[in-house]
Amino acid sequence: MDTFPQFLVHNAKTRPDRAAVREKSRGIWQTLTWGALADEVRALAAGLSAAGVRRGDYVGLLGENRPRLFAAMAAVQWLGGVVVPLFADTPADELAIPVRTANIVVVFAENQEQVDKLLAVMPQCPSMRHIIYDDDIGMRHYRQSYVQAYEDLLATGRDGLAQTGGQIDAELARGSSKDPAALFFTSGTTGPARGVVHAHGALIDRARVAVAVDGLNEQDTLIAYLPPAWMVQHMFAYALPMVTGSCVCCPESSETMLNDMREMGPTVFLAPPRVLEALLTQVTIRINNTGGFKRSLYDHYIAVAQRVGLRTLAGDPVALSESVAYSLGNVLIYGPLRDVMGMSRLRVAYAAGEATGPDLLLFYRAMGINLKQLYGSTETGLFITAQSEGRFKPGAVGAAAPGVELSLGAGREVLVRSPGLFLGYHGEDEATHRATHADGWFHTGDAGWLDEDGQLHIVDRMQDIGALTDGSLFAPKLLENKLKFSHYINEAVAFGNGRDRVCVFVDIDAESVGNWADKQGLTYTGFADLATLDEVYGLIGEIIAKANAELAHDPQLSHAQIHRFLLLQKRLEPDDGELTRMRKVRRDVVSRRFASLVKALYDGSPVGHVDAEVRYADGSVGVLSSDIKIREAKTFAPHTAQRVA
Repeated sequence: MDTFPQFLVHNAKTRPDRAAVREKSRGIWQTLTWGALADEVRALAAGLSAAGVRRGDYVGLLGENRPRLFAAMAAVQWLGGVVVPLFADTPADELAIPVRTANIVVVFAENQEQVDKLLAVMPQCPSMRHIIYDDDIGMRHYRQSYVQAYEDLLATGRDGLAQTGGQIDAELARGSSKDPAALFFTSGTTGPARGVVHAHGALIDRARVAVAVDGLNEQDTLIAYLPPAWMVQHMFAYALPMVTGSCVCCPESSETMLNDMREMGPTVFLAPPRVLEALLTQVTIRINNTGGFKRSLYDHYIAVAQRVGLRTLAGDPVALSESVAYSLGNVLIYGPLRDVMGMSRLRVAYAAGEATGPDLLLFYRAMGINLKQLYGSTETGLFITAQSEGRFKPGAVGAAAPGVELSLGAGREVLVRSPGLFLGYHGEDEATHRATHADGWFHTGDAGWLDEDGQLHIVDRMQDIGALTDGSLFAPKLLENKLKFSHYINEAVAFGNGRDRVCVFVDIDAESVGNWADKQGLTYTGFADLATLDEVYGLIGEIIAKANAELAHDPQLSHAQIHRFLLLQKRLEPDDGELTRMRKVRRDVVSRRFASLVKALYDGSPVGHVDAEVRYADGSVGVLSSDIKIREAKTFAPHTAQRVA
């Protein structure tokens, strides 16, 4: 079994009646077994072959997680093609770039919205010759010969199998572990997005590591709710189920995800930090809206959990009274909390995508959720490091996973050598050579260090790390994660490199801050108005002061306390280029777009003015012109709680 379609056929033979994919549609869960999935994929491969798809062709996938998306992936790979998942929320004017870059010949589109975007960019994409849509709502009047329904392609394949079945099966047998399987585009956080090509063998190897480290198996249930274009989601929603024979579930929509998750009861869960923060925010808002007794009970047992959890993680003995208190808390608070979040059956959960703040990790683990930090990049695959049971360290991402070698290069850059490394950047041989050594080492671009136990600690992206004018370290991600643990802060962007002090932009969480403002009897007309209130500035100022007090007790970070801050009057958005499609901050874009505000933070101005171009939900473009208040933050002398003069 060298390729994913070969695993599919194996699963169909060994567990034909077990659930492979479940989808909630119109309130009802629909199940596709391994046997039925394999039959559909074989017929779909025949249809694609009749449509002219050949070995080595690149085929795009534009939509949310759906059973037919997974079937399309396997069918393309059955023929030796390469799948290219694309971000479904990409506007039409941006979509042409990845389609052209990857030389995509066919695209599977989920619905009319995605088809319209593809038709709009088709004149700019000479390689694209065929569009296949799934949902036929609104598609009855489309007459283009190159636009075809998924059902029609599948029927064509089924009808032709009697004549072409032998050829189709021969293509399956030709598959090799060295064949390209998928192309994923990098996030574009630190530069232009590149097409990263992975072989079947590399992705399968990393999936097998997950099996070895955490015992993932056919009994597991996973949830597919993140963008399929994200390589990590692809591993969890496609590669792992194929290798283990487990079941993946697709929620009905993002709005129903939490309820659907409670119904499906996943045993394995993947989330980027922003999702974990959002879940915690929702829980906190609910608790804040309860009566005084329930709130006091929650606060008491959360303190118990964090106290006992920390001792347990450190391997220290726990007093009997503390153990009893934790058990009682599990009955009254932690268990119901896990149930509300749909995590009552979880065996293991993973945080991935970017560095997760230690406070956030410890909170979930204290609740009895086995949450681990994954480390990797689009180029390195997943499971570069592994946090083994009993060896969890806050702030570390674990030791090298099986088959992986770690080393530190110039500037403590993390270097990786692994069977899961990519084949190269599509069409960019020079960039591939720059990123990889002849002896197989890959430059991650991350700065880190290895402790005495061989566990890796990531500091930040190398290009984001700098120094204040006194020469002390400036690593913005450490500060931002500390602030984002507060449910009132959605995003934070810290500045300080080459400057005498640290200042931050804060993007408040509209729901959480709005809920707080309502309880205070404050009036406001919208997000921008909410972010101007003096009372909200006071709320965020208290959070920053608390973070500064903690930093003052850290000898390595006491110099990095935040001195001034402002509240942005618009959300940082992917459509405005300030965030990637995976909601990571593009620092260079934010710095350029709000350069006048950065200047005002450092020249002592009480107010900064900004004129920034914004894209509205209907696609129109406007200009945000506003004056934004700037406030001083409370800072502390190192190792004391006294105010800095």
